[in-house]
This record gives sequence, C-alpha cells and structure tokens, in this order.
Amino acid sequence: MHWPEQISQELAKASKGLEEGNDGLARVCARRAVALAGQHRFEQQNLPAWQGDAMHQLRQIQGETLFPLSVREAAQRLLTKVTEQATSPMTTDPITDARIILEHLNPEA
Repeated sequence: MHWPEQISQELAKASKGLEEGNDGLARVCARRAVALAGQHRFEQQNLPAWQGDAMHQLRQIQGETLFPLSVREAAQRLLTKVTEQATSPMTTDPITDARIILEHLNPEA
C-alpha cells in the first residue's frame, strides 16, 4: 500500500474512533498519519528520516522552529496525553490537527 492510502486509512480509523466515542483511538491514528507523512517527506527529499515512534516525531515537529506556529501548535495538541488535558493544551479534534501538519509536510497530497 502506498503512503497516501496508508494516511487515508489512518484518518478513516481516527474518524471512526471519534464517531464511536473512542477519543484515544482517534488520537493514536491521527498521530500515526502524521508520522507516515513525515517519513514520506524525508524520503522524497533524500534526507535522513526522523527516528522513533509517532510521539517522538511529533516532538520533533513541535520543536522545529522552521515550521509555522500553527503546525507546531497542532503537534503540541496531539502530543498532550488525556491525563494531562487539565494542565496542557489538548485537541478535541485530532483529525483537524493532523491535517494541519499533513498539509505542511506534504502539500501535494
């Protein structure tokens, strides 16, 4: 399966998770979609791929000052754990935050 289909599949799973009230599943799938897009971007540019899981990649996006603030803030919201939602910014719509990042990483997709 090619990367666009993988990303679409993860976003579809995230959407289904939200519909079923499974916010945890929605967040995990949104994070994985971002990680897939990041891997593709670096492969396309012949750069070393970011290492680590989706959470590690989101931390790298959050800390990358060359990315627009909106992208870094979306990464921060996706990084927030449900147990930290009272003290940290957290998204209630992980799919929208994932799409903000996806559009920046792979605008042609």
